[in-house]
Amino acid sequence: MSPIHRFLRTPEAVAGAILLAALIAMALIAPLLFPGDPQAIAGPALLPPFQDWSLPLGTDRLGRNVLAELFHGARTSLAVGLAAAAAALAIGSVVGTLAGFAGGLVDEVLMRITDAFQTVPSFLLALAFVSVVGPSLGIVVIAIALGTWPGPARIARAEVLSIRERDYVASARAIGMHPLEIAFREVLPNALPPVLAMSSVIVAAAILTEAALSFLGLGDPNRVTWGGMIAEGRAVLRTAPFLSIVPGIALVLTVLGVYLAGEGIVETTAVRRGLS
Repeated sequence: MSPIHRFLRTPEAVAGAILLAALIAMALIAPLLFPGDPQAIAGPALLPPFQDWSLPLGTDRLGRNVLAELFHGARTSLAVGLAAAAAALAIGSVVGTLAGFAGGLVDEVLMRITDAFQTVPSFLLALAFVSVVGPSLGIVVIAIALGTWPGPARIARAEVLSIRERDYVASARAIGMHPLEIAFREVLPNALPPVLAMSSVIVAAAILTEAALSFLGLGDPNRVTWGGMIAEGRAVLRTAPFLSIVPGIALVLTVLGVYLAGEGIVETTAVRRGLS
């Protein structure tokens, strides 16, 4: 049975894939459905949902279209989640490969640095970094990546330690390949699958962290974010709870979709590796 068929036979994975597909579709069609500035005033303030079909989810305190903000917020969440995960996996893979392949003093130094980053909760590190440097989308991505790379680094190191003594690595040494070339061309590709399995966890954590930073006023002020929408609705939570509930539901469903799809991929990969 092919990996795709195994994935499709897992109900949780299919549910996660559907939720992720919805998020990606929202992000892609947002500029087409709602061109222009999503924060522009579109109607009367605090219009409830389903009162005006041109504004199906109503408006916020300033009269902005909640549905337009929701769709454009999906773009921000997706961009931050994917970019932060890619950065964290890249940093972790490089550090883990160097530590595991070189060993000795290099391994000791890199692992102590990894330990130092792991002692600080990732959200507090991101919060401090953004507070000092300043809020922008790029800074938020860097801040999240700085707090999440140690996990992939440790997994990469463990995999490299189990691979570096295999016959094909010894053959590469025997023909005179440079150690770095062996590490990154021969060893790292075989160590990547378990590292990549962490991607769904990192994406979900990145989306939640970005939302939390935006809720605290540390998100990119030039972009619509779901965390910012929840914070905006907090001031009128009693009279207009939908302003916080709608982006909150979108955030929960997105994180759930990422987690379920990631679990499906991990299970499919594990079965395939077990059969190989």
